Amino acid sequence: MEMQQVRYFVALAGTLNFTRAAEQCNVSQPALTRAIQQLEHELGGPLFHRERANTHLSELGRMMLPYLQSVEESCRAARDQAKAVKKLEQATLTIGTMCTIGPQLVSDLLVRFQVEHPGVEVRIIDTGAPEMIEMLEKGDLEVAIVGVPDELPGTLHQLPIFEERFVIVLPPNHRLVAHDEIRAAELDKEPYVSRSNCEVFEPVRKELVDRNIYLRQVFSSPRDDWVQGMIKAGLGLGFFPEFSVTDPDLVVRPLIEPSFTRTIYLTTVRGRPHSPSVGAFVQEARRYPWPASRMASAGDTISLRQQIMAVG
Repeated sequence: MEMQQVRYFVALAGTLNFTRAAEQCNVSQPALTRAIQQLEHELGGPLFHRERANTHLSELGRMMLPYLQSVEESCRAARDQAKAVKKLEQATLTIGTMCTIGPQLVSDLLVRFQVEHPGVEVRIIDTGAPEMIEMLEKGDLEVAIVGVPDELPGTLHQLPIFEERFVIVLPPNHRLVAHDEIRAAELDKEPYVSRSNCEVFEPVRKELVDRNIYLRQVFSSPRDDWVQGMIKAGLGLGFFPEFSVTDPDLVVRPLIEPSFTRTIYLTTVRGRPHSPSVGAFVQEARRYPWPASRMASAGDTISLRQQIMAVG
């Protein structure tokens, strides 16, 4: 059964006139008649009784009408939806973002995107990097914002969008607040509030241990807001990506000797056909004024991508 046969049948059932049905479908009357005959052959009986000027549905035709009307309506709705998606009028875009990326960066980008494309419904999935990469490859995500210390899979196309330093986050009354920069050696035996979702913990810990620097962990949480709250309360200091610090009462200082950086990428699956909404989002991300690092660079700076390779 072909869709044009369904369309011709529904038109003829509505007009009960071969000439008007053919005009409605913008085909010749012989072409419409042949299509109806082929459909009758496939369904095993006549769909119409043709009695000179009196064309009417057969019993089989009356039985088939609601089913074929439903098929025709669904096909029309699918065409309309496809046109709307192409025009970005009724589209859904599923984006993954690492939970360690500053929320204000992502939210500002999404606001800009929604202003330009109000017909696109954006869904954000906030998870860890390994889960997000797996979802991206499976097709559960269309695009992801990710920064990991190890190499991303070769199946992903990677567009670098910004780089940020890792910083030391302090309560306002901490002794290290008086320092413009904090050398790693000054952190030895300091109480440390841990971000358990920190994807760079192992390479950073190894680098510090190699320099005989040992932090004393006193609290751990997967939630950055809880970690910042504990730092603010004076429980200890924290180690954060520069643009992930959201509490204005906390004091941020650059870490030096060594310092650590990471690159954040916009990723899609290489070679996979993408929807127009993905293309529009990538273009908006390219235009977006991503921040430059606010921390002055000093001492030896370690790229965490390089450092994780050394750990391995």
